[in-house]
Amino acid sequence: MRTATLGPAQRAEALARMADRELDVLVVGGGVVGAGTALDAVTRGLTTGLVEAADWASGTSSRSSKLVHGGLRYLEMLDFALVREALKERGLLLERIAPHLVKPVPFLYPLRHRVWERAYAGSGVALYDLMSTARGHGRGLPAHRHLTRRHALRLAPCLRKDALTGALQYYDAQVDDARYVTTLVRTAASYGADVANRARVTGFLREGERVVGARVEDVEAGGEYEIRARQLVNATGVWTDDTQALVGERGQFHVRASKGIHLVVPKDRVHSTSGLVLRTEKSVLFVIPWGRHWIIGTTDTDWDLDKTHPAASSADIDYLLEHVNAVLSRPLTRDDVQGVYAGLRPLLAGESEATSKLSREHTVAHPVPGLVVVAGGKYTTYRVMAKDAVDEAVHGLDQRVADCVTEDVPLVGAQGYRALWNARALTASRAGLHVVRVEHLLNRYGALAEEVLDLIAREPGLGAPLTGADDYLRAEVVYAASHEGARHLDDVLTRRTRVSIETFDRGTRCAREAAGLMAGVLGWTPEQTDREVERYGKRVAAERQSQLQPDDLTADAARLGAPDIVPLT
Repeated sequence: MRTATLGPAQRAEALARMADRELDVLVVGGGVVGAGTALDAVTRGLTTGLVEAADWASGTSSRSSKLVHGGLRYLEMLDFALVREALKERGLLLERIAPHLVKPVPFLYPLRHRVWERAYAGSGVALYDLMSTARGHGRGLPAHRHLTRRHALRLAPCLRKDALTGALQYYDAQVDDARYVTTLVRTAASYGADVANRARVTGFLREGERVVGARVEDVEAGGEYEIRARQLVNATGVWTDDTQALVGERGQFHVRASKGIHLVVPKDRVHSTSGLVLRTEKSVLFVIPWGRHWIIGTTDTDWDLDKTHPAASSADIDYLLEHVNAVLSRPLTRDDVQGVYAGLRPLLAGESEATSKLSREHTVAHPVPGLVVVAGGKYTTYRVMAKDAVDEAVHGLDQRVADCVTEDVPLVGAQGYRALWNARALTASRAGLHVVRVEHLLNRYGALAEEVLDLIAREPGLGAPLTGADDYLRAEVVYAASHEGARHLDDVLTRRTRVSIETFDRGTRCAREAAGLMAGVLGWTPEQTDREVERYGKRVAAERQSQLQPDDLTADAARLGAPDIVPLT
C-alpha cells in the first residue's frame, strides 16, 4: 500500500502518472459513487484513475441528510429489496468498513392516532429491525421499542403534549458525508489509485465508436492532459447527462435533479435526547442530532437551475420551520437557524412528475464501447453501485479480473480505531489536550488522528481551536491542506470541517485565520490568501441573500452573484 496522503505534490504526481500510461479504469466524478468505484476497481488489481472537476464531494455527496439508513419509507412503498440491500450496507459500514465515521443514532417517531397507527407503524419498524439482522449485520444496534406518551415526553420534552399519543423509538446511523468521501478517496489512493481533484474532463477521446480516454484540464495549475483508459466510468451524479453529452451520444436513461434543503440549529433550541421523524403530506421530515447542533430536513422539489450551487429560498426555509414547529412546544424562528445547505439528488427520470416518486434505485449502462454510466441510487448503497459499475466495466476488459472485495476492505483510519478509542484518556494526557478533543479527532479521522496529533507535537500552537469555531483545532486546517486534498478555503470550511453551517457567522470570523494556516502548506502569496478570504465572504453573502428570496428562480440568481474561487465552466 502507498501513502494515503493527498497533498499538493501527490496530486501533481497523480496527474502526471495518469497521462503517462494507459489505465484499466478511469473514473470521472469524485462523489461517493465515483470514489467507491475507484476503490472497488483498484482493490481488484486494476490500474485506476479518479478525476473530479471541483473538490471531493463538492456536489450531492456533501449535502445529504448525513444518514446511513435502510429507508423506512421504502417499506411503505413495498420496495423490500432496496431496504434489505441498504440495511446490509448500513451494518457493514457500522461494524467493519468505517466504524470511526459511521455512528448509531436514535430516532423517535411520534404517534398521532391510537391503536391502529401503533400497530401499523410498529409492524413496519419491527420488520425493519428483522431485515437488518437477517444477514448477520446490524445486530449491534438496539431494537426498536414502543413508548407511552409520558415516556416519549421524557426523552423529547420539546414535543407538544397534544402532538402525540405515544411513540416508537428505533435506531439508524449517521455519517459526515463529505468526510466519508475524502476518506474513501484516500483509501483508494493507499491501494494505488491515482486521484486528482480540480481536474475537469473537457471531452472524451475516441477511436471509431469506442471511447478510449478523456481530455482533462488541470483547473489549478493550467494545462491539459490526455488520459487513456481501457474503460471509463461516468459517475457524475446530477451531471450525468452533461457528461454524457461530451460523448456525442444519446444516453440510455436520464437523470433529474431533486433539491433537498436542510437547516442547522443549535442543540439547545430543541430539547431532546433522541432524533425525531415526522410525517409530512409529501414525505418524512428528520430532526437529526449533529454534535452540538440539530439538522432539520429535508425538502424534495424539482430543480432545473444551476447544479453547482443549488440555492435554498425563503419558501424552502419556511416549509421546514412550519412542519417542525407543528410538533414543537417552543417554535423555532429564523433567528434560531445557524446554517442552511441545499443539495441535489440524482434521480432516474420516470413518468411521474413528482420527484418524491422517482426511482431511488440505481442503473448501470454501457451506452458506447469503453464507457460505463452509473446513476441514481442513494448514499447508503454507494458500494453496491460501485461494484455494479466495475462489474460492467470488466465486461469490456479482455482479461480475467477478481471479484469485488470491498465488503472486507476497511477505510483508512478504521484499523486500530477501537483500541485507540479505549486508550483516549492516555492519548489526551500525552498530547496535552482535553479528552473531548481527542474523542473529536478519533471520530473524524480514526487511527489517522495520530497524524493530526503529530502536527500538534511539532507545533503546539496548532493544538488551539480556531477563533470563532472552537469545535475544530487549527491543526485540522493544516492537515486538510497537507493530507486531505483541500485546495481552497471553501474546501476546508465547508467540507473538511462543517464551520460554514455550524456557526452563526458561517465561517467568516475564522476565514482569515484558516486561510493563513493553509497558505503555509499550499504556498499561497499574501495576495492569494486575501483573494481566498474575500471570495469566501462573497459566497456567504450570496447564500444569505438567496435565502431571503421568495422562490427558486430569484434564489438561484442571488446565489450566482458570488464567483467561484476557480471557474468551473
